[in-house]
Amino acid sequence: MGPAAFLVTVFFFIPVVILIWISLTNLSSQNFGNPEFIGLANYVRLFKDRFFLKILGNTFFYMVITLSFFNIGLALLLALLTTHINRQAGFFFRAIWLLPRITPSVIYIMMWKRLAASEPYGIINQLLSPFGVEAQNWLWTRPWLFVILVNGYIGASFGMIIFTSAIESVPKDLIMAARVDGASTLQIIGDITLPQMKWPLLFVTTYQTLSLLTSFEFILLLTNGGPGLYKTEVWALAAYHRALRTYFGNNQWGYGAAWGFILVIIGIILSVVYLRVFRFNRLVREPRIDVV
Repeated sequence: MGPAAFLVTVFFFIPVVILIWISLTNLSSQNFGNPEFIGLANYVRLFKDRFFLKILGNTFFYMVITLSFFNIGLALLLALLTTHINRQAGFFFRAIWLLPRITPSVIYIMMWKRLAASEPYGIINQLLSPFGVEAQNWLWTRPWLFVILVNGYIGASFGMIIFTSAIESVPKDLIMAARVDGASTLQIIGDITLPQMKWPLLFVTTYQTLSLLTSFEFILLLTNGGPGLYKTEVWALAAYHRALRTYFGNNQWGYGAAWGFILVIIGIILSVVYLRVFRFNRLVREPRIDVV
């Protein structure tokens, strides 16, 4: 545990302490060499921001929808489907679903932008125009749909791998015994497979929640928080904009750090909630041995 504790301390706890300190100052590109301690002023400014509730709502909407429908739901469905067909065919389909994850981010986003672009370039418009659907820039009329799809397909591939490994590790004796007793495939999945996947479900749910909270790369490349004013702006992207990409070229590192630290707190709270929901203490409890 020593090396792991060292890495966590160096790359998590110390950066968090530095983040807290920066958030209590007015550090920016204008006073980089001489920041002033201003206490909780950045946090007061954050909660008074007129778009605070909108960005918070965007974050949870994006996280809940993407997590439930894609990172967990679709991933589990793909894992179940590809493990109940021919082994070579299952491997082939899982490899296809990994393509979005291994594709460079810029190329991946350019593909989606080409799909949703205005005529005559948009592939969606070209496919739908024969059916009388009015041509439009789908990315600007349905921004959330594309933000969720773009991130969902990548998140689903990660969960698919973890869930597939968990399904393959279920003892075959249990499944064979259930089949001998006349259990159907759905009964085996519901009564044997899923109950033994609490650990993978806990891990994927927690990891993907934290990933969705802190990642903004694809939203930045796809919509940059637009269209319009903070339409698809999530918390991590707002912290980036305020700290490193302001409209006037003045990087407000102290203010951005305050946004970042609030994100750390949200992540910790959600992690604790997941540990309670999945009954973590029961999962790690030593098995009882009855002595007669």
